[in-house]
Amino acid sequence: MPSEHTAATGRVMGRPPLHLKPVPVRLSQETLDRIAALVGKYKRPEFIREAIERELERRENERGESAV
Repeated sequence: MPSEHTAATGRVMGRPPLHLKPVPVRLSQETLDRIAALVGKYKRPEFIREAIERELERRENERGESAV
């Protein structure tokens, strides 16, 4: 049953959805250790997400340039 606050405002309490999906990826211990040495153990997921985004952009840009 929704609370009065939720019913009155239409808002849901709690953390907003992150719209992220977990994807199992296997990395060597050496790779994990290298990442942790650079950014720390708890920043590894953020580092991996950013690295993937940069590489996607680089490859998409590369593809766009070769089409010209």
